[in-house]
Amino acid sequence: MDKPAPEFTKLIDLASERLGGQTLLCSDDFFAPMENLLKQGRGVFIEDKYTDHGKWMDGWESRRKRTSGHDWCILKLGASGVIKGFDIDTNHFLGNHPPHAAVDAICTDEDLKNEELQNCDWKEILPRVDLDPGSQHFFDIDNENKWTHLKLNIYPDGGVARFKVYGNVYKNWDLVSGDDTVDLAAAENGGRSVLCNDMFFSHMGNLIMPGRSDNMGDGWETKRNRDPENVDWVMIKLAHPGTIKKIIVDTNHFKGNYPDTFSLELCYKENGDTPEYMDDGWEEVLTRVKLEAHEEHEFITEIKEHQKVNYAKLKIYPDGGVSRLRLFGNIVK
Repeated sequence: MDKPAPEFTKLIDLASERLGGQTLLCSDDFFAPMENLLKQGRGVFIEDKYTDHGKWMDGWESRRKRTSGHDWCILKLGASGVIKGFDIDTNHFLGNHPPHAAVDAICTDEDLKNEELQNCDWKEILPRVDLDPGSQHFFDIDNENKWTHLKLNIYPDGGVARFKVYGNVYKNWDLVSGDDTVDLAAAENGGRSVLCNDMFFSHMGNLIMPGRSDNMGDGWETKRNRDPENVDWVMIKLAHPGTIKKIIVDTNHFKGNYPDTFSLELCYKENGDTPEYMDDGWEEVLTRVKLEAHEEHEFITEIKEHQKVNYAKLKIYPDGGVSRLRLFGNIVK
């Protein structure tokens, strides 16, 4: 039975392929390529699918080791940050999982090549741990350093389906001027989807991922609601307090299931407190607006004047799917 996910899994996956995470180098990926480690979900199993090397597996899998040492994979985080926890998932790897794993880290802005990566001064941030077959393994990390690259070590060989790295994005806001225009909701800048009333079909975190959505599953979609007065909503903590100058609501790929209308509210909370849905502090800065199917909607002149804010609440009427939300503005230091 899978263990309940810990609190840190509500944070962003800093290694996610969608955020720009990359696997750079590994000791061996004979059976299944290292790139699979950073994909979405937990991986799938297809009964009769084989490759020239053997059974097709949705993960990273090395060959059976006949020499000394262990296998490893080096990856670059999509966004540098402070790591709060790992999920090392051996889903579907039953007779071929590694019995143990450990994780090392470095922080560098240099574009390192193969040999340079291997010879870095790696710091162990997760000591050697035991792994079970076909299971998620959650590990808390108590470390406040910023990291850019990780090395997943497996002992001695085998397969890992997914490697997720949960934490907080680090961005040096001292380098950002108050005149610079920044997407304050963007995940790569440190924005986070923190709360919503419904995400039956797809996760609220998709709303603030980079780029336009790949498909209908790469957005936020609520279930059908039969109450014509229903309102679905999602709350986003901005990457930095600021003021919003341009709003983009994208219904890309949502054709028969986009919301009829939407509105946007903003508020400011001190000390990192998360506001309640009905808090008095919410201010409507964009009044209910009609949406169209499969289209990017931009709003500038319609935005009402407001003071410094650090939370946004997107409300959709009565239900449906939105692929991306962009909140461009200026930081307030």
